[in-house]
Amino acid sequence: MSATSDFSHPALLLIDLQEGFFEDPVLALARQDLAARCNQLAVAARASGYPVISVRTVHKEDKSTWTLKMLEDDQGYLFEGTEQAAYLAELELDGAIEVVKRRDSAFWDTELKDLLLQHRASSLVLAGVSSETCISATAADAFAANLPVAVATDATASADPDFEGTTLEFMRKQHRQKLKTTLEIISDWKHEKELECH
Repeated sequence: MSATSDFSHPALLLIDLQEGFFEDPVLALARQDLAARCNQLAVAARASGYPVISVRTVHKEDKSTWTLKMLEDDQGYLFEGTEQAAYLAELELDGAIEVVKRRDSAFWDTELKDLLLQHRASSLVLAGVSSETCISATAADAFAANLPVAVATDATASADPDFEGTTLEFMRKQHRQKLKTTLEIISDWKHEKELECH
């Protein structure tokens, strides 16, 4: 098995499934199906004994956590305790581990890497939004950390589908990250568990 294809000890990362991001009309249209597929992945991961990590972007109103773009525009969002920062109501996150981030990558100044070590996770399955920003930034840092990545392409979304396609193709070619459907990922997990039983 090649190094980029070893998914024997995965963790599922659900990224930025928050009300504020789905105010965008394109993402709003994708919301129902995307949330349903993320729930499918979470249920299957738990059934297989894999950690489910829900990553949320949250900022402070005092500007201390704002990005350069937010500071330049003098406009913050996803503030602590607001409806924008809350998870989508239809998500089923029982038992999920929460990671709060301030930047696109789920690795930047968070406890994610320690959590993966703690749970002995050596690969990642990514789902959520947006493909060309937080998904790709997290995937790039995972590559730098020698963690194989699979992206659940039907459980991710973007307000710019053309850019999303270009980004996913770059991830596949440059970092050899896998692009799979939700059902393909769940099937892989079941197969892995069957192998463990024999």
